[in-house]
Amino acid sequence: MPNQQQDNYPGIFLSSTDNALPDWFSNDYHKYTNFQMIDGGGHGILVSCDDLNLGRKVAIKTLKPEHENSSLDRKRLLREARVTAQLAHPNIIPVYEIGKNPQGQIYFSMKKVEGENLFKVLVRIAQGDSQTSEQYTLDRLLSIVTQIAHALTYAHTHGVIHRDVKPENIFLGLFGEVYLMDWGVAKVWGMPADELSEPQAIDIHADLAITAAGQRPGTPLYMSPEQIRGTPPIDERTDIFSLGVVLYEVLAQQEPFRGATVQETFTNILHKTPSPPSKIATHHSVPPELDAICRRALKKTPGHRFQSIRQMLEHIEQFRARSINHLH
Repeated sequence: MPNQQQDNYPGIFLSSTDNALPDWFSNDYHKYTNFQMIDGGGHGILVSCDDLNLGRKVAIKTLKPEHENSSLDRKRLLREARVTAQLAHPNIIPVYEIGKNPQGQIYFSMKKVEGENLFKVLVRIAQGDSQTSEQYTLDRLLSIVTQIAHALTYAHTHGVIHRDVKPENIFLGLFGEVYLMDWGVAKVWGMPADELSEPQAIDIHADLAITAAGQRPGTPLYMSPEQIRGTPPIDERTDIFSLGVVLYEVLAQQEPFRGATVQETFTNILHKTPSPPSKIATHHSVPPELDAICRRALKKTPGHRFQSIRQMLEHIEQFRARSINHLH
């Protein structure tokens, strides 16, 4: 790990900080160079590159060529950039700029962070990786959930509902950073019901098979009952439900509503009451207080859940404070 950190985070030297700006100085897209692919999932492309003006690595997101002409995808990319940029919070990635590259493609640049998403960590724990289990104790996993809850509390205060909270969108940095990513389908104040109303990574009516814990269609496993029904209100209690699913998975190492198909998964979300995490978890013991938090967050009716992320956060933090020396 030390060598990996040194490779990804080269030292800062005087020769790279005090040089005068050259005569050819430009603040347009040409300041970016040395592009390297990071991720090509979904409709977007994420690359890392060097910002020559500031001497730092950044990440740039654009659309895949086959989606460049989609007004829906362009709108989602712009929303992701602008919502993320306006939510200045330690657990939300900083966005630096938005623009068009020489090919006319819309892009935005943001902080480049080394690490991995929470889903990859949970898969290794479920597979019995002892090193990952030792590194990610129950208390550390709860800390990650609370940091995401802080980000959501901040977003909700500013009139933004994420609507796609899941482990794949929770990024863990090498130095303890925790970020809630991908605000492209967020709901913001004053937004009418439009084509961005719900995240739909797949056709929600398709009978798509879900064959193994490592194979997921994405969003459906974390959708709230009201998102599946398409009935209002879609408010902060929707994020509470999704965060409750994440908390359940952190505790039990499996999703509470997974079915053999997407349709079965939706049926489970609408009608099934999952077993308490304490009855399923095999990698650590789950106290009844955490079972109760999950149970309340996963209520089918929004009015029966926690009524704010802050309320859910307080219950988790109170449990952690009481159990600080006993969580393993």
